[in-house]
Amino acid sequence: MLALIERLKNGLFSENPIFVQVLAMCPTLAVSTSVENALGMGLSSTAVLILSNAIISVLRKYIPNKIRIPAYIVVIAGFVSMIDMFLAAYLPDLYKSLGLFIPLIVVNCVILGRAEAYASKNNVLHSIYDGIGMGLGFTFALSILAFFREIFGAGTVLGLRVMPAAYEPANIMILAPGAFLTLGLIMAFINKRNLKKGKASLKIHDCESCGMGCDLPKSEKMNIKLDKEVLQNGGAN
Repeated sequence: MLALIERLKNGLFSENPIFVQVLAMCPTLAVSTSVENALGMGLSSTAVLILSNAIISVLRKYIPNKIRIPAYIVVIAGFVSMIDMFLAAYLPDLYKSLGLFIPLIVVNCVILGRAEAYASKNNVLHSIYDGIGMGLGFTFALSILAFFREIFGAGTVLGLRVMPAAYEPANIMILAPGAFLTLGLIMAFINKRNLKKGKASLKIHDCESCGMGCDLPKSEKMNIKLDKEVLQNGGAN
């Protein structure tokens, strides 16, 4: 349970794929025109994350290192095809709305990144927890972005009108400039809030406490450790 809570916290806040790591910007900016689309894309990606993380974790000892990326993509593509057919059969309106972005989940850097960074180095249960946390974090961030874009760009939320009848929608909010503007403002707010709490905006990887098992050279690990000490000491020397 503690592992699940930790992975949920990481995915939703400290390692949020959109607001912190700034990953998967293409689907984020393209499908966040409405909360319905955002939920559809987010939950679809979450399902793929959980299933692919589980299978890749099971097979991690049997996949040769030289072909690990193509192998991960094959696993991810299989589950994306299942989600694609499910949406086409049971949620055709959402399927048409999301269009090409459902098949493009195959190359979503959040999913491939978690397979490479976590699922290939951890057991099945923890990998599933990681998929849940990162997937919900992606869905949460996508929905927040879509909420502001839909409410100001169309005056509705989930298709229900919430703005006064006299309100004239700002069409720019459902276009690409509105997506960039909204995302930038949300990230600026988060960074300002973190600075007020005294949190560093730049995170230095802590190899000593990390369970990722990466094969960084000792010289590079030493450089990371020195960079971390410099930041902690305020750059004084």
